[in-house]
Amino acid sequence: MNLAVRIQNLHKAYRATVAVQDVSFDVPVGQIFGVVGPNGAGKTTTVECIEGIRRSDGGSIEVLGLDPVRQESALRQRIGVQLQQSALPPRLRVWEALDLYASFYDRSVDWRALLEKLGLADKRNAAFAKLSGGQKQRLFIALALLNDPDLIFLDELTTGLDPQARRAMWDLVREIRHQGKTILLTTHFMEEAERLCDRVAIMDQGRIIALDTPANLIRKYGAESQISFSADGGCETQLEGIAGITRVARDGDRVVVQGRGDGLIGEVVGLLSRRGVGFRDLRTEQATLEDVFLALTGKEIRD
Repeated sequence: MNLAVRIQNLHKAYRATVAVQDVSFDVPVGQIFGVVGPNGAGKTTTVECIEGIRRSDGGSIEVLGLDPVRQESALRQRIGVQLQQSALPPRLRVWEALDLYASFYDRSVDWRALLEKLGLADKRNAAFAKLSGGQKQRLFIALALLNDPDLIFLDELTTGLDPQARRAMWDLVREIRHQGKTILLTTHFMEEAERLCDRVAIMDQGRIIALDTPANLIRKYGAESQISFSADGGCETQLEGIAGITRVARDGDRVVVQGRGDGLIGEVVGLLSRRGVGFRDLRTEQATLEDVFLALTGKEIRD
């Protein structure tokens, strides 16, 4: 298997504060790999060590076969970086930014074609300050793609965007991956990680506490599904005998069933039908990566 990133036993501390401890993972070429975690989990430090922005205190990092510290200049030509806290001079025009950044690389793609692909052709002469939030994000992606990179870092790509712009960004990320690129994505949006990522690493207190595909994480950590429906009283005790159900409760005229298992919905509906229990307005809520995240890291607010 060809690897874009290989990290083994990464360690980084800031004086007495250990930011990253014993972190190891691989990112195969062509994957979208997500890193998620609460504030202060060590996500940013880990990614900055991979990018060569920070020097680790221990462990080994290999990015596209290169050492990100000793071979930083060579690596810069092969990666693209979109940062969460990015800014450009307010009066700098879109085309000027692209032309300037293109000059930083040994080779670059035609930025005019990038403008077309990213829907910014009509903003070519617009000043940075005049762009909307979504347009600024697309410009930063264009800047990250100028050198036709093999590996692209996307940091909190859709923070501050409305739902329509967020979905458009997701489509763009999928298109980039379909071109054979590898993407390392950090995000606070669990739905974003679940929709986009081939694998996700959940970090907490400087360590990776879970790493797998989103589907496997949901199955492995027992996040529960919920089924609710309106029905007359008396059916609750009948449902409690179904394997996988962990809780049955009544809330007014609605029955709420929680449990685990791929066939849970079919079991519930089948039993109600066999027993002649009339029900209506059945709704389901499938377990999500957000449920797993909260189960593993807790729900308290962190600074």
